[in-house]
Formats: sequence, C-alpha cells, structure tokens
Amino acid sequence: MNTKKPRLSLSSSQNKRILKYAPIDLKRVRTYPIEKRKNKVKIVDFAKPGKEKATFVDFIDSLPFILVGKNFRQISQAIVNAYSKKRPVILAMGAHVIKCGLSPILIDLMKRGIVSAVALNGAGAIHDFEIALRGETSEDVARGLDTGIFGLAEETGKLMNQAINESKEPGLGMGYLLGKKLIEMKAPYEKFSILAAGIKLDIPVTVHVAIGTDIIHMHPEANGAMIGEKTFNDFRIFTSVITNLEGGVYLNIGSAVILPEVFLKALTIARNLGHKVENFTAVNLDMYEHYRPLENVVRRPTSKGGKGYTLLGHHEILIPLLSQAVIEIMEKEERGENLYQ
Repeated sequence: MNTKKPRLSLSSSQNKRILKYAPIDLKRVRTYPIEKRKNKVKIVDFAKPGKEKATFVDFIDSLPFILVGKNFRQISQAIVNAYSKKRPVILAMGAHVIKCGLSPILIDLMKRGIVSAVALNGAGAIHDFEIALRGETSEDVARGLDTGIFGLAEETGKLMNQAINESKEPGLGMGYLLGKKLIEMKAPYEKFSILAAGIKLDIPVTVHVAIGTDIIHMHPEANGAMIGEKTFNDFRIFTSVITNLEGGVYLNIGSAVILPEVFLKALTIARNLGHKVENFTAVNLDMYEHYRPLENVVRRPTSKGGKGYTLLGHHEILIPLLSQAVIEIMEKEERGENLYQ
C-alpha cells in the first residue's frame, strides 16, 4: 500500500500570488529611545507591602494607584469633597444591599451628614420594613412558591399597605409614610431601618416601585391608585433632590433596572427645567456589570463634564471599605492632612 502523500502542485498564477506577499524586510523599521515613551504603569503607583499595626489609611495608601485601586481612591475623595463643599451624596440602592446586612453602615453615613438622600426600590423598602419589624427578612422563595404562600406574610402586607393607604395629605411620598409608620408603631428594631432614619434625620428616603413587582401588591389591602400616587410623589421628590446634584456624588448600588431608569428621567427633568447638573461623580457598584447602570448612570449622565466609575465586587465588602475610607479621609483632612487628590 502506498502511504506516500502526493506533492502539492501549484500553478504559475498561484506562485505569483504567493510571491506578491513575500516576508516584509524589518531592517528599515524606525525605533526610538525608551526614555521618550509615555507609559501607563510606573513603580511610583505600585502597591506597598502590608505592615504590622497598620491603620486603615495605611491599608488604602498601600493599594496600587492603578485601575480600580486608583478609582477607589478617587471615588472616596469625591465623596469627601462633596461633603466638605456641602454638595449632595445620594445613594440609590437595590434590596440586596439591605439583605447583605449593610444598613448600620449606611445609617451611620446618614448620621454623619455624608449621605444626604437615599432612593430605594420597592423590594428594598420591604426588606428595610421587615428588619425594623422583626429583625429578620428574606424568605425562602422557592418553598413559598411551591405552596402558594410566597410573599403573603400577613403583617408585612397589611402594615405597609396601611401606611400607604391611610395618609390623605397630598405630596407625601411612600418612603416618608413607611418610615413614619415604623416610628409610630415603635418597631422593635427601628434603629436598623433606613426608612425610619430618614424621618429622624430629615433626610429624604424615596421609594420607587413598578406595580406588580413587589410582594405587598399581592395582599388584599393593596390599592394600586394609592401605590401609584405615593411612589409618583417620591419620584417628584427625588427629582427635586437631583436638581442640586451639581458638584455632588450619585451612587447606584445593586439596582440593575428600576433606579437607573428613574435617575435618567429625573436628570432629564432637572436639566429641562434649567438646572445645571453636569459636573458630578456617578458611581455604579454591583457584583456584575449591567447595561442600564453602565449607560444610564456612569456614561450618559456624565458626558457633559462629570466623571463616571464602575466598581465591581460584593456589596458586603466594597461598601464597608468605601465607608471607612471616606471616614478616614475626612478625619485626616480635618487635621489638615491630605491623603490624595
């Protein structure tokens, strides 16, 4: 048996096409000295090894001043700058932030006067309300769905809908009414509630819902007209807050759809009515990068002169780190020291 492979035979026209692309001669390539090249990475920006008895500021200062290490410092400084210049720092948060146990840190920032407004989606308000009421939240959805009782805990639906339905005073938003309800009923774990903290600290906490997306909309007490009115009032209040965002910081934390859309509409109205809202810092913090936060928070709103950042990571780690960084930088600046610009 002949196993010899046949030789490839090329026509003269094929040979000409191959020879047309003969290997390039590199001897004529121009070069230049490396000292004339501009580089993105320098050892001055490298990380520093850890040391014993380091302070938190030492830890932050040890991060590389490269990529997210640089962004983290700049975001921290932007928040401190906004605070020192009496410009707003606004938190827009999804429910997962509360479920990660971060309410005490965020309430502390509210008490310090660093956070000047909070926007929640409907699920965020529910988890906040249940934490204040029971000290617990987040049911087993699959188990409840199988038996037809998911989302139907009586007290949550009844009390929250009562708060929304009972007020006849025009202009009040859902966030205010829910926080007021928790305070009036002396909820046992009220100190863990962002809604209640907003009332006590005179900080607007707004709630933005899409009807049909939240468990309290399933309850007998749910009133679509009242839900719509109160969340619409909160949209108008939130828009009023956004009119003052110039020079401030807007953080979208863990909301992939509702709050980025609400922010885009509020910003449009603010600019439509003649308010200058162009130079501000917009930050999206989440575990994954999503389309709407990237476009509606980070890119589009800052195209006229602001600065947009994305920080990806787990809320339960990133938010405590960012909070502590801001506090430490503030304290250093109060002592006349400057950590970074």
